[in-house]
Amino acid sequence: MRLRHLLSLLTILTSSPLGWAARPMVTDDARIVDDKSCQVETWLKANRGSSEYWALPSCNFTGNFEFAAGGAVTHAEGQNTTTDLVLQGKTLFKTLQPNGWAWGLVGGVASHPDISKDMLGSVYAYVPATFSFRNDSVLVHTNLGWSKDRLEHNNVMTWGIGGEVEITSRTWLIAEGYGENQGRPYYQMGLRHWIVNNRVQLDATYGNRTDGSESWFSIGLRLLSPAFLP
Repeated sequence: MRLRHLLSLLTILTSSPLGWAARPMVTDDARIVDDKSCQVETWLKANRGSSEYWALPSCNFTGNFEFAAGGAVTHAEGQNTTTDLVLQGKTLFKTLQPNGWAWGLVGGVASHPDISKDMLGSVYAYVPATFSFRNDSVLVHTNLGWSKDRLEHNNVMTWGIGGEVEITSRTWLIAEGYGENQGRPYYQMGLRHWIVNNRVQLDATYGNRTDGSESWFSIGLRLLSPAFLP
C-alpha cells in the first residue's frame, strides 16, 4: 500500500504545473507552494571532508500555509554518520505580483538527535521579502531573522540577500550572501534549470565562506505537483 501511494505521488508530481520555491538558496523567497499542492526537494551537498544528503517534502493544505518536514544524513571522514531533522511552517501576508513585492513569516525547529536527545536543538524565525523587476525576470530576496541554539544557549540575528536572473525561459542564474551577526558570512552562486518546465528542476551551486575556509558544491532535484490534496 505504501509503495502504491509513493508511486501515485511521483506520478502526480510530474503531471501539472506549479509555482515557486527557494532551493538551493539559503535566503528564502516570499512565495509558497500552490494551494492543495506539494513539492519534494532533494540535494547533495559536498563539503570539505563530508557529504550531506537532504530530502525536504513540503505541502500547502490550507491555501496560505506551507508545512515542510525533512532532514539530512551527513557522512564525515573518520566520524560516525549524523542526522538532522527539520520542521518548518511558512505563511504570506502579501503575495507576489509581477513588478511588485511580497513578504511573510517563517518559523521552524532543527534538531540533531545523534548529538542531543533534545528534539528542539534550535529554533528559528525570519521574515522573507521578495521584490520583482522586469516582469519577474529579475527577483531579489531578503531575509531578516533570529535563531536560538538550545545546545549552546545563545541567540543570534540571521540575515540573507539573494537574487535570481532569468537567462532563458528555463534557466536562471542565482547568487546570494548570508550569515549571522557574528562570524564571517557565506556566499553561494549557481544555476537552476527546468528539465520539464514548472515540473522538474535541476540545480547546481558553488559556495564558500568569505575567508575561503568552508567551500562546498551542491546538486539538487526538485519535483512539483498539481493540486491533489483534499
